[in-house]
Amino acid sequence: MSTRAVLQEADISRAMTRIAHEILEANRGAEGLVLLGIPTRGVNLAERLAALIERFAGVAVPTGALDVTMYRDDLSRHPTRAPRPTQIPRSGIDGRVVVLVDDVLFSGRSISAALDALKDIGRPAAVRLAILVDRGHRELPIRPDFIGKNLPSARAERVNVRLAEVDGVDDVTIEEGTE
Repeated sequence: MSTRAVLQEADISRAMTRIAHEILEANRGAEGLVLLGIPTRGVNLAERLAALIERFAGVAVPTGALDVTMYRDDLSRHPTRAPRPTQIPRSGIDGRVVVLVDDVLFSGRSISAALDALKDIGRPAAVRLAILVDRGHRELPIRPDFIGKNLPSARAERVNVRLAEVDGVDDVTIEEGTE
């Protein structure tokens, strides 16, 4: 099985900078934003985006984590991981623009679960989606608002995102697989 590098640290940094600017432009500033990362790496990406937005706009943006494990519709087909705590900022999400942040968008099932989870927490004014890597193969009608990199891939391939906070290095690789 071969692995090829697709994004390095500098590429990820550029993509995150671009996404932060796009979020600010689409929202007309940082007011009213809340960034919620989907564990594991989405939380780290949300924190990075918040730091960039604060640097560019001078406004601290609340961040949190939204665990979607128990909202997934495919629990019987995939091994589950232990749920992580959902952490919503004190300001809540009601009436705010919530940006869901995740590392890879594939089938859309995690994001569908995240939307279901949000309904149990509050009522945002709007929900946007920021993704580091969009690899296609959607099974649900979900489209990201902010994309770091479109990365067409075969269904059998695996896209791996590694981040310094979790893995000690920033990179994205594709592993060849077999159907």
